[in-house]
Amino acid sequence: MLKELIQEGYGIKEDLNCAETILYGANEAYYLNLKPGCLKLAAAFGGGMAIESVCGVLTASLMVLGRLFVPEVAHRYPKIKELSKELLETFEKEMGDILCKPLKDNYRTEEKKCREVIEKGAEILDKIVARETKI
Repeated sequence: MLKELIQEGYGIKEDLNCAETILYGANEAYYLNLKPGCLKLAAAFGGGMAIESVCGVLTASLMVLGRLFVPEVAHRYPKIKELSKELLETFEKEMGDILCKPLKDNYRTEEKKCREVIEKGAEILDKIVARETKI
């Protein structure tokens, strides 16, 4: 699904940041049917919202969970909090942090950029989506 798409290089030639890679890729992998204008919503979340705060991989993944699992508004669907918490806690357990700065310090290289972080986020998102949609 999404992880495989990213492993094939998705986001590189398109020159997408980490958040854009997740949202644009999820749009294809999960058939979200988001229009191009909607995809631009992820633009400012790359680089931890430009201040190395919460990783853009995670913020975009939360957007995907909302799109897939919230039929109307979040407070009418409490499971979104469970799914969000699972995503964030699993990512932190496996990668050591959810903040951009320490993730970049530990995983980013000039050659590969943040691809390892993006792939891990996609892997975790894939597991949640597959389980919750029974695909």
